[in-house]
Amino acid sequence: LFPLNSKFIFHNSIYLYVYFLFPTRNKKTFTAWCNSHLRKAGTQIENIEEDFRNGLKLMLLLEVISGERLPKPDKGKMRFHKIANVNKALDYISSKGVKLVSIGAEEIVDGNLKMTLGMIWTIILRFAIQDISVEETSAKEGLLLWCQRKTAPYRNVNVQNFHISWKDGLALCALIHRHRPDLIDYSKLRKDDPIGNLNTAFEVAEKYLDIPKMLDAEDIVNTPKPDEKAIMTYVSCFYHAFAGAEQAETAANRICKVLAVNQENERLMEEYEKLASELLEWIRRTIPWLENRVAEQTMRAMQQKLEDFRDYRRVHKPPRVQEKCQLEINFNTLQTKLRLSNRPAFMPSEGKMVSDIANAWKGLEQVEKGYEEWLLTEIRRLERLDHLAEKFKQKCSLHESWTAGKEQLLSQKDYETASLMEIRALMRKHEAFESDLAAHQDRVEQIAAIAQELNELDYHDAASVNTRCQGICDQWDNLGTLTQKRRDALERVEKLWETIDQLYLEFAKRAAPFNNWMDGAMEDLQDMFIVHSIEEIQSLITAHDQYKATLPEADKERIAIMGIQNEITKIAQTYGIKLVGVNPYTVLSPQDITNKWEAVKQLVPLRDQMLQEEVARQQANERLRRSFAAQANIIGPWIQTKMEEIGHVSVDITGSLEEQMNNLKQYEQNIINYKSNIDKQEGDHQLIQEALIFDNKHTNYTMEHVRVGWEQLLTTIARTINEVENQILTRDAKGISQEQLNEFRASFNHFDRKRNGMMDPDDFRACLISMGYDLGEVEFARIMTLVDPNNTGVVTFQAFIDFMTRETAETDTAEQVMASFKILASDKPYITVEELRRELPPEQAEYCISRMTKYIGPEVALGALDYISFSSALYGESDL
Repeated sequence: LFPLNSKFIFHNSIYLYVYFLFPTRNKKTFTAWCNSHLRKAGTQIENIEEDFRNGLKLMLLLEVISGERLPKPDKGKMRFHKIANVNKALDYISSKGVKLVSIGAEEIVDGNLKMTLGMIWTIILRFAIQDISVEETSAKEGLLLWCQRKTAPYRNVNVQNFHISWKDGLALCALIHRHRPDLIDYSKLRKDDPIGNLNTAFEVAEKYLDIPKMLDAEDIVNTPKPDEKAIMTYVSCFYHAFAGAEQAETAANRICKVLAVNQENERLMEEYEKLASELLEWIRRTIPWLENRVAEQTMRAMQQKLEDFRDYRRVHKPPRVQEKCQLEINFNTLQTKLRLSNRPAFMPSEGKMVSDIANAWKGLEQVEKGYEEWLLTEIRRLERLDHLAEKFKQKCSLHESWTAGKEQLLSQKDYETASLMEIRALMRKHEAFESDLAAHQDRVEQIAAIAQELNELDYHDAASVNTRCQGICDQWDNLGTLTQKRRDALERVEKLWETIDQLYLEFAKRAAPFNNWMDGAMEDLQDMFIVHSIEEIQSLITAHDQYKATLPEADKERIAIMGIQNEITKIAQTYGIKLVGVNPYTVLSPQDITNKWEAVKQLVPLRDQMLQEEVARQQANERLRRSFAAQANIIGPWIQTKMEEIGHVSVDITGSLEEQMNNLKQYEQNIINYKSNIDKQEGDHQLIQEALIFDNKHTNYTMEHVRVGWEQLLTTIARTINEVENQILTRDAKGISQEQLNEFRASFNHFDRKRNGMMDPDDFRACLISMGYDLGEVEFARIMTLVDPNNTGVVTFQAFIDFMTRETAETDTAEQVMASFKILASDKPYITVEELRRELPPEQAEYCISRMTKYIGPEVALGALDYISFSSALYGESDL
């Protein structure tokens, strides 16, 4: 059928020439080859030249090996029916590019063995060998190259042709072992046992590879040159058997790669959800604690609250700041990986977006700031309350000491039995008491005013204060009533008395206000004070100095009063008057005046010492203020400078991304090394708070400013490093050169007119036009949805880089994954659990089984799964 000693070239058609008689020894091989395909349709042939005569099985054979439907055969048994069927088969062969010459349907119908074998060989060449392609070679050369590549590693095997290279059987055994090493132990084969080797290959191929025995071992060994066509036919069956396995392996590898990416993304999503939930839960627990504004009743308890708050700022919050920053970095990295693998963007659970966490954190910091201000306000309030409460008790004690027995004294009716002198004395004594009573009116008003202020400041023991104050006021009103009643009684009898001891009266009148002045002086000298600055204590010292300047005049008054008493004593001694009892007009004695004056003189140096101690304390506080201010005035500008330097590094295009990363890492290390200065500042701040210093005129920086600036600096350097890492990841994944990235950065920097790392939509449009984009409104709107999906009104550099690289990226698609599953499923629209477990590694197989839905369709196998919807879900919005 072919020119002698010629090669057969398959181009657009196959030419079949009848030049010699086809060897009849190929009959067995071709019969077995035909039956290997016919049994798929539930039939077979016994005699190749007889069973194809009516054309029916010939048409069936062509339908099986091509997978196409041929025209409906004629059912008649007459000769012209058979010829018609054979012609339909031959026409189909011709339609596949085979030009048949010197062969007709009549020879086949007449049972011509040579023509029949030639026709079968033509079918084998066209459907089993022609489509073989290995490294740009096809058909016979392609099959030979495939055999050479697969058997190259094996000893004693050198495939150079399709006849003598196969006589010892080692080449066939090597092909089987290369693809199924579990079926043959190649190390035990011997080159001197060709029949054994051939039979081993035939038996294993028929039993395990579904390749029927087409050759005879003895015939191959005993023939000097085995038939080439028979060997090619048999070897092509191995090619088709193993090529399908290799294709399935490739498809499985693709699926494994896609599933591995998806599993990693799911792990990152679950990790983000977990971290976000834990952080939000911590914020949720912390905010109520910071919102609790129930004040403690004592200074010690409030200072403990302040210490708890310091622990929160130094111990509990810093790790959460780091977690928040790491969460943002993980989210950006995950989105970059999803974008590079052509997956949809990750959308966290409701309430767990990065913006939600940022809002929750902002709420935490607002409450935190208010809590610290409240603590300091409450401490000031309690300090003021303690001072007022002590002052209230002191004034109440002095007043109660003065009023003790006064009601009983005013209730006496001693004037009814008194003598004239005694009546006059009682009248003068009562006048002195009224003078003293009026002098104490201010003290009672001060007590009432202090009690009112304690109530306004919500003093915890306000009830006892109010009770005591009310008792004093009621007693004071009663004293006023009793005083008026006694005056009325004395005035009724005043006309009965004529003489009075003028000296006693003068003594009483002058001694009472002087005694009251000394009481006030003692009260002022013992008065408690609270100051917060050197200026305030200097003001108290000035007032004290002014008071000391009045002491000489007071001493003159004391001498004058004591002179009156001396005059009384002198008159009594001169005229021999026996003084009985005390001065009838006053309860004050000269000794009382003397003792109280000595007490006043002793209190003056004590007051001096107290004021000087307070001056020393305020000077120490001023040193603390200056120390804190000096450090704060250095740290504040340093943080601002570092923020600006990081911004310059992030927009610098003179070096590579790795150089930018190294610079940023160096900045990060410098910032970390600077942490000791922040800790020292925290220590100074703690000393200031413990000293109850609430203001500092030497600096505009508070500890809160330093903390916020420091946290912003740490967040900025971490976010900038993450942006550069994502740019490197994008560059490496998309194959972008450093020059392209620099060009993108230069274009972005040029149109970033505000120099804030973002472009407005108008600037972004101008940038695209400058880079050669022809933009209409619809196209620009589409691009904006890609670079600004959240409609923030700005375009970041990362979004700009993603856009410039997205449209040229080559990534896996849902269609490619579907095609791979279709290969594993043998072209079925569904795949079974057994096929998944056979073709995929256990982990990926179980992953698919657990997520694929049941396939719904006619005549499906048990356990059929829908791989099409699964593949679509990998690249769309789903719950996978």
